[in-house]
Amino acid sequence: MKNQNGTFKDWANANVSRQIEDTVLYGYYTLYSVILFCVFFWIPFVYFYYEEKDDDDTSKCTQIKTALKYTLGFVVICALLLLVGAFVPLNVPNNKNSTEWEKVKFLFEELGSSHGLAALSFSISSLTLIGMLAAITYTAYGMSALPLNLIKGTRSAAYERLENTEDIEEVEQHIQTIKSKSKDGRPLPARDKRALKQFEERLRTLKKRERHLEFIENSWWTKFCGALRPLKIIWGIFFILVALLFVISLFLSNLDKALHSAGIDSGFIIFGANLSNPLNMLLPLLQTVFPLDYILITIIIMYFIFTSMAGIRNIGIWFFWIRLYKIRRGRTRPQALLFLCMILLLIVLHTSYMIYSLAPQYVMYGSQNYLMETNITSDNHKGNSTLSVPKRCDADAPEDQCTVTRTYLFLHKFWFFSAAYYFGNWAFLGVFLIGLIVSCCKGKKSVIEGVDEDSDISDDEPSVYSV
Repeated sequence: MKNQNGTFKDWANANVSRQIEDTVLYGYYTLYSVILFCVFFWIPFVYFYYEEKDDDDTSKCTQIKTALKYTLGFVVICALLLLVGAFVPLNVPNNKNSTEWEKVKFLFEELGSSHGLAALSFSISSLTLIGMLAAITYTAYGMSALPLNLIKGTRSAAYERLENTEDIEEVEQHIQTIKSKSKDGRPLPARDKRALKQFEERLRTLKKRERHLEFIENSWWTKFCGALRPLKIIWGIFFILVALLFVISLFLSNLDKALHSAGIDSGFIIFGANLSNPLNMLLPLLQTVFPLDYILITIIIMYFIFTSMAGIRNIGIWFFWIRLYKIRRGRTRPQALLFLCMILLLIVLHTSYMIYSLAPQYVMYGSQNYLMETNITSDNHKGNSTLSVPKRCDADAPEDQCTVTRTYLFLHKFWFFSAAYYFGNWAFLGVFLIGLIVSCCKGKKSVIEGVDEDSDISDDEPSVYSV
């Protein structure tokens, strides 16, 4: 709606700009409502439906009733979040001596004037906070694990098979030694029986590994991945460079907030960028040429999705110290896939704030400029004169001169969420550095990593694992 010199375009009068802002805001209402529907109804319902489906004697009608019963709890949580967000007083009544009824009336008037923005913002911010925890756990680790795994590759299937054969011979020798003690008819001691049972279980696992290694060694997929090895190294180097770019930008942005923000009570809002970072300079520049900024934003979001999936695949799905599910190619349970969708949905939701952290100028005002009047002294003319100079919009700019983005209104309606995101960014940087050190110290992954742990893998259906 604005020209590069800071003036509004001819068609961008107050009514038109207000209509555009309302249209975009209602678009966010719709999209965020869909997210709430998926998180608090659809995904829980399908999850509990599949949980009941595991019981063979349960009818479909019973499955649906039970799933709806458990899903009702999530719907209640969503309703509570909306109510809390709707009636949390963001503004205090001017009259301190007002009655309780006047205070309640003020809350309803505030709710009506905001058109439910506060209610929806509180719910979405609560989910974004959970998404932040998921991003700290999975995305931060995946940003270091994915590129280093691509660069290091996996161990050779032929070499692993040779090692596995040696292990089989060694275990068989131990089994024969223990069994030889009972050749004369004497019963084995309890200690030898326990050792024999452990060796026999170990032998079954090694033979299962042997079948999988033989299948993978002779598969066309292994040969195809071997041919793509140079391309994987290039992608790994590219991903680690992108990760370093994001980490540097996030560190500079957080450092700027720590040094120059208005404090924790304001959600660490910055009045102008004091420490520039690469993405904060690049995105407003790309916005002037449509659609380059959208292409870069799409690449950033896809990068976060890929690294998050890499982190989830490496770590698995945990509830504190309890491992719930493992993500495995072709053998992931439906409930685990639903958890994966939920986690990715929350991480993408948190990506909105992550992009703000990486490029606050772009998310708040984009490439908008406004005219700032400055006093100049001229030698030819006596006295001072006023000159209008275009300046980048920031939090210090007049409200009627710069239009803040609608997404920023959702992200920063409540200061305490912004403060939590700020500290979460420091935790994100710390987990990334820890993950980088761990990934560097770890050796190459096994070509069939996970077979030792997965007791439910069928011996008759070998599968090609990540090579």
